[in-house]
Amino acid sequence: MIMQNIWHKNAIIYSLDVETFMDSNGDGVGDFQGLIERLDYLSGLGINCLWLLPFYPSPNRDNGYDVMDYYNVDPRLGTLGDFVEFMDRAREQGIHVLIDLVVNHTSIEHPWFQAARTDKNSKYRHYYVWSENPPQDDVEEIVFPHAEDSIWEYDQQAEAYYLHHFYKEQPDLNIANSEVREEIRKIINFWLQLGVSGFRVDAVPYLIKEIGVQAERHELESFLSEMREFLSLRRADAVLLAEANVSPDLTCVYFGQGDRMNMLFNFYLNQQMFLALARQEANPIIDALKSLPKIPKQAQWLNFVRHHDELNLNQLENTQREEIFQVFAPEEAMQIYKGRGIRRRLPPMFGGDRRRIELTYSLLFSLPGIPLLRYGDEIGMGDDLSLSDRDSVRTPMQWSSGQNGGFSTSDPEKLTQPMISQGEYSYKSVNVAASQRDPNSLLNWMDRLIRIRKQCSELGWGNWQILDTGEPCVFAHSCEWNNKTVIAVHNLADKSCSIALKLDGSYYLDDLFGDHQYEVPGESHTISLEAYGYRWFRLNPIKP
Repeated sequence: MIMQNIWHKNAIIYSLDVETFMDSNGDGVGDFQGLIERLDYLSGLGINCLWLLPFYPSPNRDNGYDVMDYYNVDPRLGTLGDFVEFMDRAREQGIHVLIDLVVNHTSIEHPWFQAARTDKNSKYRHYYVWSENPPQDDVEEIVFPHAEDSIWEYDQQAEAYYLHHFYKEQPDLNIANSEVREEIRKIINFWLQLGVSGFRVDAVPYLIKEIGVQAERHELESFLSEMREFLSLRRADAVLLAEANVSPDLTCVYFGQGDRMNMLFNFYLNQQMFLALARQEANPIIDALKSLPKIPKQAQWLNFVRHHDELNLNQLENTQREEIFQVFAPEEAMQIYKGRGIRRRLPPMFGGDRRRIELTYSLLFSLPGIPLLRYGDEIGMGDDLSLSDRDSVRTPMQWSSGQNGGFSTSDPEKLTQPMISQGEYSYKSVNVAASQRDPNSLLNWMDRLIRIRKQCSELGWGNWQILDTGEPCVFAHSCEWNNKTVIAVHNLADKSCSIALKLDGSYYLDDLFGDHQYEVPGESHTISLEAYGYRWFRLNPIKP
């Protein structure tokens, strides 16, 4: 029963945007009926948790993160009835569903803001943060420096400035206001009643910033505990997943004592992992893991390679970012937000090198925590750098080589986003149907990886330890749980090598997964690795 209530400790999460996944009615926009049609595919792949990007009614200034109505579905994507049907089908497949909770800001078109700007005496006036003379030294606070030059915007109707850390069309909510907190609890309860297993909480550090509000930092942070308590009282196994791109020393704010966020995206490890891949050296990964604090027993890290935003590198030093850019994004068009990140998917970053792609996902799935896949990762989808900003990695799912990649039967110009139709990553050559027919495809490899990962609960539950390899390019670690141990070894370099692990002689290494059929390690625990090679083992006792 305890394990059921903390299912997130060993989940395989798959992230998708309903509007770019599958179109059921030929209008060019993905929808919930289309998603329902593809649940068998996701279940067959071994996915047991879906994270859905915002599907609420929205002007779509920021990919749906500018919400107009927290209690409904964007009519392009379906109805609440379609959502409930989707939840029923997902439950039948044993798939948990997380949805985005976007409550650090609303759309400027939300009725709350419309009431706030037109009537100073409206209660909604205090749902937002206003100032008649805002400070001007706020450049470092701007999330989108390419589009905004301040976090304050003057509103003619309101005759005051309102706070917005993101686009000016997204006014920040005032979390210090108890009525706003109550509204957020209502939103959480509404979607819990419709069956969701929890929420990915958007931009949590901005949710608890004290800029312009009448509250101390600790008072704002306490709302994270309030949210968790409210959630858990209504559904014991529901979770909060925080998007918090912060340094390791600040993660305690979000995990608390196990009474705040259940999970955090591991941004710090993600950025150090790409530095390690660029250098072909294990030390950045080792240093990152050693820098992470011990987290509460029921909490969890969510590891990822790429998601729907840019590959954010803001926690690295300038010279480290440049190292990554030189290897993975040498052209300015591949970078975003004044050199803060990369707007590419993984396969193009690696020049299509299957060895490096496999190495990276093997590493992702074996790191302490749980893995996240972004839709299309399993077939090696590419990007479209001709699209603006983050849209380069938000192209529709490629199901087949047919019209519009099997995503939609509409005219191509009506698609919510253009298909990748040219080049190496065109839907004509990279798609689910072709991948399923090819026994050596990335999709079939990913299927094996997921099956093996689900047999290795130690990686989600266990205590990890870094193993000395004697080779700077090789990262090796173990995870132990319930007297069982899994060991993973990854060669980050473009040269083959051999290492000898210093292990107890009363144990032997049993091969679980790898890039080649290698010789079985002998009593010396010597392990051979090809260039970009990887191997997983279970440590078993030698019977007398």
